[in-house]
Amino acid sequence: MNSEKEKLKALLKRFAVKTGEFKLSSGKTSNFYVDGKQATLHPEGAYLIGKIILHKINGLDAKHIGGLTIGADPISTAVAIMSRETDSPISAFIVRKAQKEHGLKKEIEGIITPGSKVVIVDDVITTASATLVAIAAVEKIGCEVVKVICLVDRQEGGAEALCEYDFDPIFKKEELI
Repeated sequence: MNSEKEKLKALLKRFAVKTGEFKLSSGKTSNFYVDGKQATLHPEGAYLIGKIILHKINGLDAKHIGGLTIGADPISTAVAIMSRETDSPISAFIVRKAQKEHGLKKEIEGIITPGSKVVIVDDVITTASATLVAIAAVEKIGCEVVKVICLVDRQEGGAEALCEYDFDPIFKKEELI
């Protein structure tokens, strides 16, 4: 797994890690930014992320993987596709930012069974507010969150906000700068 992680780190540094002056979704400003989609939507990045996360969740008996749209979407899809070749395929779901007001009025799209074990994913976690929205949505339907994984933990309070969960970032900010 170390060689895959090193390849992913190189890809992140090449395409996703930016320096300069950036406003974050939390409202804070930062001189460091990770454009996670540059890695999660890259063919090699998606492959490596899928492989690394499958390794991290092996043995957890999770049935579904997902998180808040849009950061989680390519990650959960990559894992679902990669899991097809295993003895324990895992389906993907998407938590909407707002519940639909029409049709089936779903808050969660995709395949998720109430009461099942799930993994929550995101590309970048700063304060974990988006991740906590996804966790609340799946817990509302009785699912058990068995692991929370992100591509990059910015180390700005997210881990502390997720202290009740098995939080396992692929990278921490300090590994990328």
